[in-house]
Amino acid sequence: MKARTQYTKSGRINIAYQVFGSGLIDLVYIPGWVSNIDMMWACPELVHFLEELGKVARVILFDKRGTGLSDRIVELSTLEERMDDIRAVMDAVGSEKAALFGHSEGGSVSALFAATYPNRTVSLMTFGVFAKRRYSDDYPWAPTDYERQEVFDMIETSWGSGDMNLQTLAPSKANDPVFMDWLANYFRSGASPSAAMVLTKMNTEVDIINILNTIKVPTLLMQRTEDIDVKIEEGRFIAERIEGAKFVEFEGEDHLFWAGNTKEILAEMKAFMLQVEPQRDYEKQLYTIVSARILSQQAPNSKCKEQVKDLVLQYRGKIIEHKEGTLIAIFEGPSKAVHCCMDISATMQKCDTELSLGVHIRESTIAEIGFISEETDRFIESILNLGLPNQILLTQTVKYLLSGAGINFSQYKSVVDQETGASHLLYIVSDQTVHDDNPTQIDYRNKLPQSHSFLENVLQIIEKNMSVEEFGVDMLCKEVGVSERQLQRKLKAITNKSPNQLISSVRLHKAKELLISHGENVSEVAYLMGYTSPSYFSKRFKREFGISPSVLQ
Repeated sequence: MKARTQYTKSGRINIAYQVFGSGLIDLVYIPGWVSNIDMMWACPELVHFLEELGKVARVILFDKRGTGLSDRIVELSTLEERMDDIRAVMDAVGSEKAALFGHSEGGSVSALFAATYPNRTVSLMTFGVFAKRRYSDDYPWAPTDYERQEVFDMIETSWGSGDMNLQTLAPSKANDPVFMDWLANYFRSGASPSAAMVLTKMNTEVDIINILNTIKVPTLLMQRTEDIDVKIEEGRFIAERIEGAKFVEFEGEDHLFWAGNTKEILAEMKAFMLQVEPQRDYEKQLYTIVSARILSQQAPNSKCKEQVKDLVLQYRGKIIEHKEGTLIAIFEGPSKAVHCCMDISATMQKCDTELSLGVHIRESTIAEIGFISEETDRFIESILNLGLPNQILLTQTVKYLLSGAGINFSQYKSVVDQETGASHLLYIVSDQTVHDDNPTQIDYRNKLPQSHSFLENVLQIIEKNMSVEEFGVDMLCKEVGVSERQLQRKLKAITNKSPNQLISSVRLHKAKELLISHGENVSEVAYLMGYTSPSYFSKRFKREFGISPSVLQ
């Protein structure tokens, strides 16, 4: 029986989720690529698999932002935002700790979540996952750029036609027209062609290799030996780098876990979940560390220093060291850290203060996060020593986790970790946001971002002006504090939409929410969303969602 679809907010994005099952363990399923939790229940094979899991667990399904039934205001998301979505869904259902089950592309965010939030993770299970999606000498099983281009071409030319070469995902079902037709419909209902394209390109840039050794939760990795989409060597590679991980190979070619020899997979998963004894607390977790050093001879005034402290808090960071001329702060993820650095740099420039900033990601002891170890301090110092005024430097590990964040980089120099002898390639953030050019006209506190990401701040401003008919790009630029060119470029990189498209999409998604949950009539909702013409509103609504707004009354 199909579970009821519910919604919760992750920031300002509605995330669709379902909960079912009678087990004592919470299990969050993190699907690959795109999904649609309603469409899952139209496939008997997948329904059987999920219901079997529901006998030993309370199963939690969700569609990540930009896909399926969740808000499609944005067409892509960072790994960090997707971790926020997982936490939002867990909070909504009252789950303090859960086992994670990541499939295919969902393995990257599952692994990062387990490393970043070990005390909310009972265990980690994956099926057919990869560490990166781009060929390199040290990871020769990933697709080459030519092979990835073939996937891009397929999405561009065949996404709507059904001829998407999906047989490679489930060879055992290749001659089952009902299954293959459902699979094509499932993907199409999960994302638009443009969203599928940007998600695929984003996945090509992700690389989680350097965080694998920080995963400490009990881990079960599963894969079929002849999987065409993700090579068996990739699973072995990952298992070797996660301490204590169990790697199980199954016969067959299917990349989809609910096709082929599912009985064996279910037996392995059930046994693993029931055998794991949750650890009360983990001593270490993954943190993003930001360090800043003032290079100017004159120190900033107290107002500017307060601005920096406020910015760190706005981006959900914590200052752990703040002495004369230097600052060290920790963040839950690299995107929040880098965007905070960009705002700190812009703020300090307005205070006529030059500084260099460095960003690194490292496993740290939770109980002792009030200070930085000597070896970490030395490594941070070596990064800052290479920085020039107003530069933000970050390590390659951080860069690989920022895919989809709308940040541009240029390769810089290398730095050696004196403790391990490892060389780390550094990158410069090459598109730092420059705010209003007249610092004397700025009320610093009013210019603080109201949320912990650039996108969340933009969405908050749009929502605040929802009923203002004349609200447009000019007003949005003034509120955000950036030029129209910067806004256009940044929103295109983050959302794959122009500012005008985003404003329209936010209004229409809010209108849909009001029609469903509040029972307002179409004319009232159109007026509330800043439309003077109900007929024009209905036309835009149908273009966005494929249905007339009157259907939802």
